Amino acid sequence: MVLLKRVSLVFAALIVAAGIGWILIGPEWRSLLAHQPYGRDVLFWNQAQRDAGFRMIDRIPFVIESHTIAHGETVRDLPEGEPLDPGIDLDAYLASNRTAGLVILQDGKVRLERYEMGFRPDGRWTSFSVAKSLTSTLVGAAVKDGAIRSIDDPVSDYIDELKGSAYDGVTVRQVLTMTSGVDWNEDYSDPQSDVARFDLQEAEPGKSALATYMAGLGRAHPAGEVWNYSTGETNLIGVLVSRATERELAGYLSEKIWAPYGMAQDATWLLGHDGHEISGCCIQASVRDYARFGQFMLEGGKAGGQDVLPEGWIDAATVKQADIGSPGEGYGYQWWTWDDGSYQADGIFGQGIFIDPNRKLVIASNASWTSALGDTGGEWEARKAFYKAIQHAIDLEAATPQGDAAP
Repeated sequence: MVLLKRVSLVFAALIVAAGIGWILIGPEWRSLLAHQPYGRDVLFWNQAQRDAGFRMIDRIPFVIESHTIAHGETVRDLPEGEPLDPGIDLDAYLASNRTAGLVILQDGKVRLERYEMGFRPDGRWTSFSVAKSLTSTLVGAAVKDGAIRSIDDPVSDYIDELKGSAYDGVTVRQVLTMTSGVDWNEDYSDPQSDVARFDLQEAEPGKSALATYMAGLGRAHPAGEVWNYSTGETNLIGVLVSRATERELAGYLSEKIWAPYGMAQDATWLLGHDGHEISGCCIQASVRDYARFGQFMLEGGKAGGQDVLPEGWIDAATVKQADIGSPGEGYGYQWWTWDDGSYQADGIFGQGIFIDPNRKLVIASNASWTSALGDTGGEWEARKAFYKAIQHAIDLEAATPQGDAAP
């Protein structure tokens, strides 16, 4: 009888300890454990897994490894500006767009900042293809450093695995603008598409698994004539930068921008099976640091008092270099462009950095849309309308004499 009582007490103590532990691990880990994502392929996670995993993707045990993008000793201040009236029902927009974090800067000052879905200012959220625009910026840094001679060089000059493939004669510029003409399927709903399968390529000793996969693709169009969105090509750009600079991408990004510009937190960059950063995807950072990157671009690509990019790089990178078949829009060096001079880094499931130089405006936001492209739930068009609403609100402010009420 005494033994049974002792066993009962021990069992009760274990239950209490487990309960306390469940509380102490915090809401993010509790959500992740309750909705454990399966495998590396986020395209086929369900909504609950995305909501939990996008803020924890670099911490999921035994699934995806990452490299750290170290921040520096000083932090770039983001002073508070006058509160911005967006002119819309902001609560309704954030809820319907499933937005986790939003930071709006104008002239380097925070005009609006919100966090939803249990996300916090110090949390990190994955970028998906927002990383493409950061990767292309590292190409500019490598050109400035002399590691890449010219973006009109053949890409195979830097990546040996591509010699003898459909990439023969394709320039770095054509890969940057996704006009290589090499066949690639970016269908996010098809598990047999290239975008779903490239990360399954096994690495051979001394070779890039990604470059090996890309070398096996065929030609669809003559180089330089047709734009075709390809995450694989951004991954090639990452391999190019690593080969040219002899650096890991995470370390190079830290050295050139993250630390000297004054990002507030370390970020991470997920790795493929071959141990190289998945450069077309998956930087994890705070919303404020994504906004700081937008401000870095807005200020002409200077960090720590130094020019990080060649003269004219941003002007060329952020204007239409390729026609994407959508009126008023285009594609630059891994930036989506608008004819009004604004441009955007864009990632599936609602990640974005929108930059409007004419209004000195940066909008950084993270989300967990109901589909990769935000088409089934209308989130993509709603976010475009939100950008326009913010631009309109700023124009109204500028047109309203100080002290008068806006109409």
